[in-house]
Amino acid sequence: MSKFYITTSIPYVNSSPHLGNVLDSIYADVLARYKRQNGFDVRFLTGSDEHGAKIVRSAEAAGITPKEFVDRNSAKFRELKETLNLSWDDFIRTSDQTRHWPGAQKMWQALAEKGDLYKKSYQGLYCVGHEAFVTDKDLENGICKDHQKKPEIISEENWFFKLSKYSKEIESRIKNQELRIIPEGKKHEILSLLKEGLEDVSFSRPSKDLSWGVPVPGDPTQTMYVWADALANYISALGYGSSDEKDFKKYWPADVQVIGKDNLRFHAAIWPGMLLSAGLPLPKTIFAHGFLTVDGQKISKTVGNIIDPVELVKKYGADPVRYYLLREISPFEDGDFSYEKFEGAYNGDLANGLGNFAARVLALAEKSTAKAGQAGDLSVGRVSGEIEAAIEKTKEELAIKIGEYKFHEAMGVIWGLISFGDAYVNEKKPWQNSDPTVLLDLITILDNVAQLLRPFIPETAEKITKCIVREGKIIRISKSRILFPRLG
Repeated sequence: MSKFYITTSIPYVNSSPHLGNVLDSIYADVLARYKRQNGFDVRFLTGSDEHGAKIVRSAEAAGITPKEFVDRNSAKFRELKETLNLSWDDFIRTSDQTRHWPGAQKMWQALAEKGDLYKKSYQGLYCVGHEAFVTDKDLENGICKDHQKKPEIISEENWFFKLSKYSKEIESRIKNQELRIIPEGKKHEILSLLKEGLEDVSFSRPSKDLSWGVPVPGDPTQTMYVWADALANYISALGYGSSDEKDFKKYWPADVQVIGKDNLRFHAAIWPGMLLSAGLPLPKTIFAHGFLTVDGQKISKTVGNIIDPVELVKKYGADPVRYYLLREISPFEDGDFSYEKFEGAYNGDLANGLGNFAARVLALAEKSTAKAGQAGDLSVGRVSGEIEAAIEKTKEELAIKIGEYKFHEAMGVIWGLISFGDAYVNEKKPWQNSDPTVLLDLITILDNVAQLLRPFIPETAEKITKCIVREGKIIRISKSRILFPRLG
């Protein structure tokens, strides 16, 4: 059985999750479920990034310790598994001294043994939002473009990683597709950065200023930089640095690492540099998706447009939320959420589209078999060649779209089969036609639609499947409750 290891970037838990935070997990969930469906041994990792100055400041503002703060917020991200019906196998926390710290410290030691870490005094502009030093090109009128705050001038002695040493090697690996960057635009973006040459990066902070983090091995005066320790989560979760590294040997390298586009430099430049220095294989693919806006505006507390995914699911259900984020938003571009668009998609595609098609087919089949005295049973027979061809074509197109990470187009392919089924109902008029082949054709279409939808909206797929039970040469049909009651 082939392995498939997929990871998400781990969210920074200095606040509660908002809708934009769930894109990583939902995209990764589709890929993980699809691969499991196709017989792969899947390992799906997510987690939480819990160190750094921002955490300390947020905890102080809340009047609690950093540990209490991250315990509370990490739990909220972990609970999204149930809220959004996610299928991850493992959740790693960077504050976990047993599971994570040994791997992060082993990685540090590997870099040190290679001679790629050195200590120097440094003065620069430090942005707490970035948890990193920034340069003038990151600023606009002296203000950080991303966080709208003036950086602090900090002078300190830090450990630096010789990232510049690996610019050409990383560039070569990306160009020859050993490390694929998806989409193409992000590949060009990182290649442009690599062409200029990467600069060495600060990898630690003085522990007197920041004690909340992983201690630098052999140097108690320094704490590992938050993202230097966080990137190691992808291998520490597999047991790298522990007494048993069998999972690391089995699953690494990652087949796909799903990240937001703001994490591109960390994952496509710094992370490969660290792996090359440590003599470890690079991930096969980094998939960088766009951001989510709300009513055309960037999600922010200041604007007051933060949408709680838990509340959204309580109101509409997990599958409608998953559907909107997967179908209505291109993974490669920024996408927008509004309640008006959401409810329009819900009524148009879920209630009137899938829901209506499933209700029609199941009602017709149940009514027809009951009339024939078969108590909802349908005999298995030969499905029309036209139907077999349509289903096969859909599966082939779906495989291509998922392979290209075009989840919105993949769902469009499935909806094409639903439209085909609707047209088939209208053409064959099974309420007037006693030919059992027509009903068998329609049930076969619906059953396949459910199977194809499993990676995307698993709960709905399961509801449909439960209404179509195959027992030897008999198909037992039962009507479902309305899948998607119309809104408004």
